[in-house]
Amino acid sequence: MVDCCSAPGLLPFEQALEKMLSVVKPIFDAEQVSLNHALGRILAQEVQSPVYVPPNDYSAMDGYAFSHKSLTLDQPLKLVGRSMAGAPFLGECKLGECVRIMTGAKVPADCDTVEMQENCKVEEDYITFLSARKFADNVRKKGEDIAKNHTVFSAGRELTAIDIGVLASLGINEISVYRKLKVALISTGNELKKPGQSLNDGDIYESNSQFLTAMLIKFGVEIVDFGIIEDVEMSINNAFEKADKSADVVISSGGVSVGDADYTKSVLENLGEIAFWKIAMKPGKPFAFGTLPNSYFFGLPGNPVSALVTAHQLVLPALLKMQSVIYKKPLMLTAKTTTTLKKSPGRMDFQRGILTNTDNGELQVTSTGSQGSGILTSMAAANCYIVLAAEQGKINQGEWVNVQMFDKYLQ
Repeated sequence: MVDCCSAPGLLPFEQALEKMLSVVKPIFDAEQVSLNHALGRILAQEVQSPVYVPPNDYSAMDGYAFSHKSLTLDQPLKLVGRSMAGAPFLGECKLGECVRIMTGAKVPADCDTVEMQENCKVEEDYITFLSARKFADNVRKKGEDIAKNHTVFSAGRELTAIDIGVLASLGINEISVYRKLKVALISTGNELKKPGQSLNDGDIYESNSQFLTAMLIKFGVEIVDFGIIEDVEMSINNAFEKADKSADVVISSGGVSVGDADYTKSVLENLGEIAFWKIAMKPGKPFAFGTLPNSYFFGLPGNPVSALVTAHQLVLPALLKMQSVIYKKPLMLTAKTTTTLKKSPGRMDFQRGILTNTDNGELQVTSTGSQGSGILTSMAAANCYIVLAAEQGKINQGEWVNVQMFDKYLQ
């Protein structure tokens, strides 16, 4: 049985995503930023190491450095100096000699092996090893992490906290990144009020722009918030014209359904070109995508869960493409459902679930309960989507299902 919303002509989810990614084009404008401001930014150029990391041979232990050939003398080694982190030994260490060395200190030029102090017997200025030593033991070799001129990161990489550390280890303090996308947010609806305002009879608090802003901040865009626009065609038209002139992307929520007061679709058709409208996905059927004279637009449904899921599953991949990040399909896991999942064939369904491990390590997923498109707590309680294919119907308890973990943009 096909559900009541799965009318013929709805664009399958996979085709909608593919079509969007074929239409949107990357923004190649770049700028230089310091490492302190590079977290989450997208590399505009590949990074090649200007140095060896580490730049010299360093000791991995507190102990004694020496030439491995000295062991052929079969005699205690004479201590001739010390090498400390930041204060290397600059003298000569001949065969039969050794240097006291600390962790992180430069290995003297004449030495190639370090023995940890716990394996040494010290008698005045002579060192005896308590067991046989291997060549190059406890030495961090020059360039063993990164060789000079080696490509460390490719263009299109979203820089993480660890990446910042790697760049700092190369002595790099500024990096070329793509400029941030500018995203305009528009909410439509006479019934909407901002948090903190009083509600009249029939009003509701507007939440879509709030979670969209939070999600987009994590993505690293510049947000232009046009606030709540009344359901008047001229007002919506003016808002879209201004948004198109000020941003690379315009995201609206509400007004793309079929109600008498849903003007967003008609305004978009007048100002630009709609590539598609209505998708075979749940939640989120009334979703519009297209182009305006200067920007791309994404028309999200008004119901909060529908808006959130479509923004996450459809808009974010498009924004990644615009930032020149190579799109990777989300990792899918399989888990046993502990609850029966209601579904009718016809639309891909992104139900909300909680993924856990059983005592024997088996993955299991539990529905968060009611899956209504207005129940935002179904997302707040979840840590994953239960992804059900369009052709699937009811899923019984104990059956295996596909699961997609929530990523950083939802956490």
